[in-house]
Amino acid sequence: MEPTPPTPAPSPAPASRTAGTDTSASDASAAGAASATSTDSTPRLLRSDAGNEVQARLEGDWTLLALRDRVEALRTELGTLPRSGVRWDLSAVARMDPTGALLLWQAWGRQQPADLQWPTTAAAAMFQAQFARLSAKSGKATRPHRKESPWKLGQTLFHLAEHLIDAIALFGQVVRDCGRMARHPGLVAWSDISAHIYRSGAQALGITALVGVLVGITLSYLIARQLQNFGADIYVINILGISVWRELGPLLAAILVAGRSGSAMTAQIGVMRVTQELDALSVMGISHTVRLVFPKMVALAISLPLVTVWTSSMVLLGGMLAARATLGLDYVQFLQGLPASVPIANLWLGVSKSAVFGVLIAFVACHFGLRIRPNSESLAAGTTQSVVASITMVIVVDAIFAVMFSNVGLKV
Repeated sequence: MEPTPPTPAPSPAPASRTAGTDTSASDASAAGAASATSTDSTPRLLRSDAGNEVQARLEGDWTLLALRDRVEALRTELGTLPRSGVRWDLSAVARMDPTGALLLWQAWGRQQPADLQWPTTAAAAMFQAQFARLSAKSGKATRPHRKESPWKLGQTLFHLAEHLIDAIALFGQVVRDCGRMARHPGLVAWSDISAHIYRSGAQALGITALVGVLVGITLSYLIARQLQNFGADIYVINILGISVWRELGPLLAAILVAGRSGSAMTAQIGVMRVTQELDALSVMGISHTVRLVFPKMVALAISLPLVTVWTSSMVLLGGMLAARATLGLDYVQFLQGLPASVPIANLWLGVSKSAVFGVLIAFVACHFGLRIRPNSESLAAGTTQSVVASITMVIVVDAIFAVMFSNVGLKV
């Protein structure tokens, strides 16, 4: 009897069937994920590394409403991507507004990448128009870095000419926007004007009163000592009244406001440049002159004349106290002799000059603020230059006024 041959082991199931089953399952899950993705508007960034190339795929709605809860997380994810060697895929982006475009523009280093895949829908033209607008704004805002020239005088004159050209362009834009706001008063930011009047006017009353009283005491004491030598003590009222209402009051108030409020205006616009708020205003189509420059100029034109009247009154108060202590001049005599010895034209001249000084200080502050580059060093230098330029321009314009109106208000 021959032995029974061994039963052959069952052959394993074909690998192709298992693989096919897994593949079909993965395809089904991918299809489900794709269908879920198509209906989900949450903005996402999908990163995949393939060798030396990084692919960044964007999905969802990149709009202000969709980004409000994920903007910081997406900014962090975008910051981890390298600056070069990234292939950007925007084909899965359903919608994009200026907020999403600005977020991507900042992640791209303010220039459009070369390898960029656009959507095949009609929204691609709108996306390209938004990035083209950002590119045009960045081209105007950024200035090419110039090498240091060994000719210091020529370099200084060149920078001065550059400042003058930019100032003329800004002034022209302000005049143009004033005409547009005259036709459409709804564009005027009345709340900003009111806020700047409060900050540059009401909040400056304390420091101007202190400085005014101290200056009045010092000035009256020195004048009284000199007039005593000639027995003309009563003329301290004439000298104090004319000099304070005509020159010293407006000039002192303008210098204090330029150092206090002018520097704050420059720093505010500079911080908006550093935090990219100015770029956001440009993306939304809001004019810088309408929103920032014009309200500040109007506010200082209104508040500085009032601060000048307050400062001049405090200077005269300090002078009256010093005249009583030094010359024994009675308060009633001082107050009655002041309007009799000082023509009213000096008051109107001082107030008119103050309005011009206010417009000039705000304009110079905004000019230097808009020229600040997005770094802390430029912010500090721009603020310092703004204060120096404002005070210098105030003194120059005051000298021009003194020459032009030399025969006004000096005769009783």
